[in-house]
Amino acid sequence: MTDFDTRIIAPGSTIGIMGNGQLGRMAAFCAAELGYKVHVFGPGADSPTEQVSAKATVADYNDLDALRAFAKDVDVVTFEFENVPHDSVKLLSEIVPVRPGWKCLHISQNRLREKTFCNDHGIGTAPFEAVRSLADLEAAVARLGRPSVLKTTEMGYDGKGQVKIAADTDLGEAWSEMNGSEAILEGFISFEREISVIVARGVKGDTACFCPVENVHTNHILDVTVAPAEIADDLSSKAEDIAIKLVSAMEFVGLLAVEMFVTTDGDILVNEVAPRPHNSGHWTIDACVTSQFEQFIRAVCGLPLGDPAHHSKARMKNLLGDDINDWQAILTEPNAKLHLYGKAEAKRGRKMGHVTWVLPK
Repeated sequence: MTDFDTRIIAPGSTIGIMGNGQLGRMAAFCAAELGYKVHVFGPGADSPTEQVSAKATVADYNDLDALRAFAKDVDVVTFEFENVPHDSVKLLSEIVPVRPGWKCLHISQNRLREKTFCNDHGIGTAPFEAVRSLADLEAAVARLGRPSVLKTTEMGYDGKGQVKIAADTDLGEAWSEMNGSEAILEGFISFEREISVIVARGVKGDTACFCPVENVHTNHILDVTVAPAEIADDLSSKAEDIAIKLVSAMEFVGLLAVEMFVTTDGDILVNEVAPRPHNSGHWTIDACVTSQFEQFIRAVCGLPLGDPAHHSKARMKNLLGDDINDWQAILTEPNAKLHLYGKAEAKRGRKMGHVTWVLPK
């Protein structure tokens, strides 16, 4: 460990955030409450994060000159968007502390590396095969069977970049949808529910978990999160143990969200991870002692981690597209907390905000 790895970033310093969406926006609010300034980097002007930040660099993630200037203006760099090019992250890390580091991002940017890392550390996932050609796909389907899911190994979220391989799916057509990219075929598993655990890890290796929550997706996009998840105590403990094991094995500093399946036979398998604040953690703003966003800032700045305990139960719902038009009605609802992201255009499926209903514990 070097000073770069463990340095405390004191209040009054500037936090550089790569990515300028709603996650950065909510992190910037908490940074300000703790006395920090935020300099955000990302393409597109008048972004949700830029609207609430002290400074913004509007540039492409491959713009090396802009990256160097950004790195020299901040005291630590973190991410609300993990798909920043590897070479760009390495350049930043030569100038300023980057938390989490580029090695952690390298794992989480690629589904094949991510699942292999989990399995190498004794953490279960759905069965999978690497696919780099149509012949690979045919062989993988022969091994894993149908139904299964073909996904790009990189990018892709909210259901993008994936094709279900059903009994009648033409494999040639499915492979063509990958556009020649490396892909991964995942076998289907029988599961009862989807859960996630968000865990923070500090510069000294200390960890703190938020309770497992249950997530309900519609059209591959998170619709509702229920906190805490209504699962047995032993499953809850196992889910937290998996998250802590992963974040420790990665020598991660920051916030890691681990999405999991609770299978019909009572096991827990990891679906995917995100090295940043997560949509399924938005309820923590209103129902926990320390929100995921405050915890994120604490972790990347080397501060003591906060108490993640929930003082209330909660139900969070995403507001997609035209859902935002219900804002007035939502504000009249008892126990409802409305959060809007400052996005100018309400596109179909676009996350415009969320509402959390705070419920008695």
